[in-house]
Amino acid sequence: MGLRERFDVGYPQLVLVALTVVTVVGLVLAASTSSAAFGSYNDAWDGASELREQAQATGAEGEIVRNTSRYASVSPNGTVAVVLSPESDYGPRETDRLRSFVRNGGTLLVAEDVGQHANGLLDAVGARARVTGQLLRDEQYSYQSTALPIAPNISNASLMTDVDKLTLNHGSPVAPNGATVLASSSEVAYVDSDRDGELDDAEEIGTKPVATAESVGDGRVLVVGDPSLFINAMLERSDNLAFVRSVFGVHERVLLDYSHAGGLPPLSVALLVVRDAPLLQIVVGALGIGVIGLFARYPGIARRLVDRAGPADEPSLASRPEGLAAFVRERHPDWDDERTERVIQGIMARREE
Repeated sequence: MGLRERFDVGYPQLVLVALTVVTVVGLVLAASTSSAAFGSYNDAWDGASELREQAQATGAEGEIVRNTSRYASVSPNGTVAVVLSPESDYGPRETDRLRSFVRNGGTLLVAEDVGQHANGLLDAVGARARVTGQLLRDEQYSYQSTALPIAPNISNASLMTDVDKLTLNHGSPVAPNGATVLASSSEVAYVDSDRDGELDDAEEIGTKPVATAESVGDGRVLVVGDPSLFINAMLERSDNLAFVRSVFGVHERVLLDYSHAGGLPPLSVALLVVRDAPLLQIVVGALGIGVIGLFARYPGIARRLVDRAGPADEPSLASRPEGLAAFVRERHPDWDDERTERVIQGIMARREE
């Protein structure tokens, strides 16, 4: 028994179903993934999807945060919030929430290489460290390029367990301003002030801090001068992954703060909205049950939807004997009736098979 006879549908319907499946799958993939840099749903080299997996790998509960109101409901103790290169400033009410979160025992990790919006956040929560926004280079201790300097000077802080060095990607120094330095560059690193890729006479060589930690109230603030350290490709570089696991491993919850960053795909946003709204969960669930019940009670509805692609059982004109005869005679007027009939019978026999 062929596929057509088994399901009682014709080839047009099968083609329609196949095209529909391909289209739906494509739309779902497009709506559930992102190409934005540092995006939590971006699986490419510049995405940060690996961070969610590392939170789970360390036994912590990972969560995407779209609104700073989440800080008011989560327990600060045992929670670390990660902010990667925010695209806009945090407003007064938002910074109040983050400041309260930190002062009540939460950990805030801010990673930035420009400092345009991050420094304002650091100031608002009461942290002293600042990202300078300068480009750090190292001609001796680097990975493939001077713009990917390696920071080999690591403190003995508990957050740096199993970390011997960090690898940056177009990172920036961090001005501690009294904060504890967790990691710093080599003694031959320099700030490329004019960004020409070369060490000029006016540019000094020396160790530069790239990561700091400081206490703020009952909590603490970590500052890293490079958000790219946390992207998928850079987590594979020397001890970057160990640093992430060390920070995540001492916390019970990891909040990935995307309240001021793009890159969340629409389907993921929709799922997050439903997750955060119990009443909406009830409504969506009720609608789903209702649709299933409707098709179960009236199965003819599904059949009529499929049949809109075209009648499955009505043969085309060319498939009828008289239609075939006219078609064959039109294509081969020089054939006699016996030959035409023999060809038609052969075609009909193949169709029956």
